This record gives sequence, C-alpha cells and structure tokens, in this order.
Amino acid sequence: MFKRFFSSKGEIDWSIVFVVMMLAIIGLASIYVAATHDGTGINVSRMVIMQFIYYMLGVGIVIFIMQFDSEQLWRLSPYIFGIGVILMIGVLFFYSRAYEAQTGGKSWFALGPVTFQPSEVMKPAFIVMLARVIAKHNFDNPIHTMESDWKLLAKIIAWTIPVVILVLLQHDFGTMLVFLAIVFGMVIVSGISWKILGPILVVGTIVASVTLLLVTQTWGRHLLEQVGFEAYQFDRVDSWLNPQGDTSNAGYQLWQSIKAIGSGGLAGTGFNVSHVDVPVRESDMIFAVIGENFGFIGSIVVLILYFLLIYQIFQVVYDTSNQFYAYISAGVVMMLLFHIFENIGMSIGLVPLTGIPLPFISQGGSAIIGNMIGIGLIMSMRYHNQSFSLSNRQGFE
Repeated sequence: MFKRFFSSKGEIDWSIVFVVMMLAIIGLASIYVAATHDGTGINVSRMVIMQFIYYMLGVGIVIFIMQFDSEQLWRLSPYIFGIGVILMIGVLFFYSRAYEAQTGGKSWFALGPVTFQPSEVMKPAFIVMLARVIAKHNFDNPIHTMESDWKLLAKIIAWTIPVVILVLLQHDFGTMLVFLAIVFGMVIVSGISWKILGPILVVGTIVASVTLLLVTQTWGRHLLEQVGFEAYQFDRVDSWLNPQGDTSNAGYQLWQSIKAIGSGGLAGTGFNVSHVDVPVRESDMIFAVIGENFGFIGSIVVLILYFLLIYQIFQVVYDTSNQFYAYISAGVVMMLLFHIFENIGMSIGLVPLTGIPLPFISQGGSAIIGNMIGIGLIMSMRYHNQSFSLSNRQGFE
C-alpha cells in the first residue's frame, strides 16, 4: 500500500505540507517557552519531545489516510463513525478520574502518563459520515424541493443528536460547539434552501441572545441551572464580560493572557522572554505566548498561515470537483476555523473561555491527531484527484 505513496500516480500537495510544518514548528517553539516559564515541576524536554512524537504520529496517519480514495472512504465511513461512537460511550465509563477531578470533564482516557480524548478523533469521523449522508441524499433527490430539503435537514439532525448528547454527558461544552459549527458549515453547502435556513438562523440568534441575557441576570442563572448549566460556565462568562473585575480567581487566566499579548507590542519581547504568568498557556492559551514573544507581527504571520491553509483546502476541492470530497472539506474547514476563532478569540477576550486548542500549535496529542486526520482527508483528495459518482454506488453501501 505505502509503495504507491512514493510513486508518480498521485500528487502530494506540498503547499499544505509546508503550512502545517510551519505551524508545527511555531507550536514546538511556543510550547518550549510556555513550559520553561510555567514554574517548577514541569519537564520541559519531555513535553516538547512528546509533542514532536505526536506530530510524527500524525504524519504517519496522514500517509495512511492518503491511501484511501473517495469510494473507499464512502464504504468505510459508517464503520469509522461507529468506532468513534463506541469510544465516546466508553470514555463515560472509563474516564480519567484525575482529569475529571481537575477539570470537571469526563472526556479523557488515561493509561499511565498517556491520555487520549476520543472526541477529537470523532470530529473527522463525524465529518465523513455526515458527508456521506448529504451526498447520498442529494443524489437520490437531484432536484431540491422544500420537502426533500426538510428530509435532508432531519437526517443531519438525526445523526448529530447522539454525538451532541455524548459530548454533553462528558461535560465538554466547548467541544459540543465545535460539532455544531461543523454541522452549520456542512448544512450551508448541502444545498438546503435559505427559505428553511433563514428562519432557523433567526431563531438561533434569538435563542443565543436570550441565553446571554439570562446568563447576566441572577434570576436567569437560576433558570439555566435547571437545564444543566454549571457554576464554572457562569464564571467563564463573568470573566469574559469583565476580565479585570476579579483577577485573582476565575478572571485571572484571561486577564493575564490579555496582558501578555499586549506586552508583546509590535515585534514582541523576543524568543523565550516572558514577563507575564499565564496559566495553562501551553495548550488553551498558547496564543498568549505567540503574542508576547513575537508581537503583532508574529501573530499576523500565524493568521496568514491559517489563511493559506484554508485557501489551499478550497483549491483542492475546486480541482477535484467531487461532491463527496466537497462536503468533507466543508466540515474540515469549519472544524479548523472554529478552533482558530475560538482559541484566539478567548485569548484576547473576544469570546468566553471554552478550552479549545489552537490547531497544530497547542500542546496535546489528541488534538494533533484529530487535526492531522482532517489534513489526511484533504491530502487524499489531491493525491487521488478522483471524480466519484454515486451512479455506480451498487456495492458501495
């Protein structure tokens, strides 16, 4: 199988490889800085080496996924999704008690020093399965009608609800938002009429606005507590709305992150020069390291790299003209965009803290693997450059 990877039959998209490699280098450098300045008890070399190992494991996964063309991904998607669901259910029973006591979440397996978050690999599995559902429906219903669009939306919701429930049972609100962002992106490109999507977006905006109003009122919080909201979520909203109001407790991390980024100025304080303590900056707050050490210029470089990555993904889809691939790409793009927006946004106080990692940069093996699976799916498109039609799908089900 791997012999074909080095043959001339396929084309490797080196522009994507370059961007991901640059982000990985920035990640290793930032993690080194964060670990160096985060106090005693941290093995800096071990943290950096483990991150490098996860990058290398991710490269192997990309190479492996590139061997599968669209027809093979089509056949395998239900099994991949099923494995993801099994892992998501399993973690509810065999979650790390230490992580649960520390974070309140039941989303991590732990085997000695090695931890694994199944929801990260569930994201690309969910994307592939949803792409299959949309592609099959649109083939069976080539002419969009209100009735067929409502049926497609119902199918998407039916596949989404179990995943969202499993994530909520893990007490991982941030990851639930990622899945909803993926669904949103894939629904937009699915062809569903805006006569349906428009009112839904209006209702969603109203619900979000009312929820925000309730969060800011004492009586409203009592109501939200009845439907599952917890105290730490209210604390995050408070620190977001008024980060300087309580810099000793819930707002400390955000306030320190804003100070660190602000202290970087235009060009930064210089590599490995840190004057501001930011808790957990090797993962959730890694952008604070970039802003402090490399300043506004370094931060813009990171954003440009992400822009180039997203642009290259769109270019791959345009070149392959494969609907199944197009839906997969929409999911991968939304997964990456939401992570980027949420992580950087929470680091500068634009959005509340949610514990979302910065793709390819934040410390964490599960997130690296999940993102690399997404890149592997995109690289597979360019490598096979295959036009896939469901007209010959007999035997692919």
